[in-house]
Amino acid sequence: MKILYAIQGTGNGHLSRAKDIIPVLKTKGDVDILVSGVQADISIPYEVKYQFKGLSFIFGKNGGINFSKTIGQLNFRKFVKEIRTIPIKNYDLIINDFEPISAWAAFLKGIPTIGLSHQNAVLNTKSPQHKKIQLERWILKYYAPTKYKYGFHFKKYDTAIFTPVIRREIRELQVTNKKHYTVYLPAYSDDKIIKYLSCFKEIHWEVFSKNSDRFYFNKNIIVQPIQNEAFLKSIASCEGVLCGAGFETPAEALFLRKKLMVIPMKNQFEQQCNAVALRELGVSVIKKLGKKQLRKINKWIKFNQEIRIDFPNETAQILNLILENYILKEKKPIYHTIASLPTFSR
Repeated sequence: MKILYAIQGTGNGHLSRAKDIIPVLKTKGDVDILVSGVQADISIPYEVKYQFKGLSFIFGKNGGINFSKTIGQLNFRKFVKEIRTIPIKNYDLIINDFEPISAWAAFLKGIPTIGLSHQNAVLNTKSPQHKKIQLERWILKYYAPTKYKYGFHFKKYDTAIFTPVIRREIRELQVTNKKHYTVYLPAYSDDKIIKYLSCFKEIHWEVFSKNSDRFYFNKNIIVQPIQNEAFLKSIASCEGVLCGAGFETPAEALFLRKKLMVIPMKNQFEQQCNAVALRELGVSVIKKLGKKQLRKINKWIKFNQEIRIDFPNETAQILNLILENYILKEKKPIYHTIASLPTFSR
């Protein structure tokens, strides 16, 4: 069986999740990998057959998306050309993690695609919703259209929603507490992060920066480029994590039982919905990084947050269930080794 696994390359969460999904897919057939997007800071240890620019959102430095740079780098002529480049009909199965090029290529040719992403869970109305940003919701809905929609979220809000895929690297960490705080806020400039976090002079902050290619100290703050091994070491041994309201990093912090505070990106529907869900779980949420929020950050530092949540390792079972449903609905005998994997508890 020929499988196309298409991955969104904006942000690091999609590629982090792919590290655990790809080995399972490889037990089912020949897998070709497609990645589009220009904002990821990590790579995957597998050959990428198709690498495209795609449609990426560019992070700003004041807590939101840089819309002028995002619009400036859009090239719809190139996007259409990339859609036509993919030999989409050569594949028996297409699994899409919020990747627009393959999604639209399949949609335009009437080929059913399995969508497996956090965004699908966010769009499910049974998940916690942020109701004020309807345009963003519309963009999220039509960005990468798929016929079958499955998603990952912090809780199983619906039958088509599963708990997060926690990568093996995180599951195997030796968890300690060396009292520092790990920071990942890609939508803020280093200067702004340093300005406010340096107010807490007794706290050691380890900041992973999207804007710096060097390692440097500033008072009680270490700033360093985003590097996987360094991040793993920091998050495994920290007291708490201060990050955006994305999906993977908060999920990993919760899995490791770390104290967590999130700052959702401004006017970003997905992160605003995540913030609602995380607040319901007991996670501290602030609107932005600014002077008025310092009191809340200080309270969070002193507060002994204890959130116990289970994210079991069910990646193989989830993929097995999805394929079973796909075969039943499409009536395609494309997968002959389903019995080799354990069934999923429905």
